[in-house]
Amino acid sequence: MLELPLHSSVLFVLVHPHYPENVGAAARAIKTMGFTRLALIKPSRLAIPEHEMAQRMAVKAWDVLSATQVFSSVDEATRGSDLVAVTTSRSGVSSIESPREFSNLAFDLARDGKRVAILFGNEKTGLSSDLVDSYQHRIRIPMAAEQPSINLAQATQLVAYELFVTALKRRFE
Repeated sequence: MLELPLHSSVLFVLVHPHYPENVGAAARAIKTMGFTRLALIKPSRLAIPEHEMAQRMAVKAWDVLSATQVFSSVDEATRGSDLVAVTTSRSGVSSIESPREFSNLAFDLARDGKRVAILFGNEKTGLSSDLVDSYQHRIRIPMAAEQPSINLAQATQLVAYELFVTALKRRFE
């Protein structure tokens, strides 16, 4: 597997996930882009790495799933992070970056040995407005459809993809 500095610097954090399928699919999504750091904050009683459906959806990313840590708070999960970014599909939120724009900042930080955490909200409500407002870096995946959001694992995949592509382009700088 291609190992880039960004891979060990980024932590993907699922906040209050409801479905074990999304936990497993998120593990698979980040692994396909070379990332291995996944954390959960207060998952539902089913949305745990050990659940059969999480295992089934994690195809070839069982190592990521088994290393997934579960935390009780955002502060606990992101302790040691130099930058925390949130993802949101809410309209009216200021200072929005696309995953592509954010990936350049994340790359620069990783190159300097810094750690980055990216928070993803749950499948039903996303991240709370208070949590979104608490952080300077807010990522929104642009969408053309009137559907305001996408699946949690898909969002994780798209952000991981943009980070990976940026790291590939900029690795020889």
